[in-house]
Amino acid sequence: MSETDTASTVDVVGPGLPSAPGAERYPALDLANSAIALPGGQFLDVLGTPSGANQWLVDHDLAPADAGLQEICAARLRSLREQVRALLSAQIGGHPAPATALAAVNDALTRVPTASPLSWDAIRGMHRTSPHPIDQIVDQALGILAADAADLLTGPDAERLTACPSTPCNRYLLRAGRRHWCSVRCGDRARAARAYARRTTTR
Repeated sequence: MSETDTASTVDVVGPGLPSAPGAERYPALDLANSAIALPGGQFLDVLGTPSGANQWLVDHDLAPADAGLQEICAARLRSLREQVRALLSAQIGGHPAPATALAAVNDALTRVPTASPLSWDAIRGMHRTSPHPIDQIVDQALGILAADAADLLTGPDAERLTACPSTPCNRYLLRAGRRHWCSVRCGDRARAARAYARRTTTR
């Protein structure tokens, strides 16, 4: 993941930040914000462990508490997050959507099976194959999140999408009125930085 290349990881469950505006309505926005840059060059990945990813899915009613996600499943969730972030960034910046991000979201949208596939082997002959229960849970969750991202990017709220301008925050949000920070903490930090800049330029 690109953020971890230049920042250390904070080994905590959460940064104590409230959800960014709009994340309570769009789980895909909350997914995008589950990789958090913190002051001091630290970085928090809420999905950094299988248990963390499992809990995130539970908190969003996308998996049972005993789903037992393994690292390969957590990695798939983190991968979708990065592609959703790429699409949000492109939308906000007015840039073309990255082809790889579009492909990843579309893949997640189409991976939810509507029926068990037909298989054959020498022992059982023709038979229906049921995917692993954990794979089913993850496929379903990824499909829901991908659909939610598509709804956000193509719906009326797309024009309200913005990135929090408070350094080093990397969260996305939906603007509400004049508010364009993801949290009071980021707003205070940005105002303090502006005040400091004014003081230093007038000396």
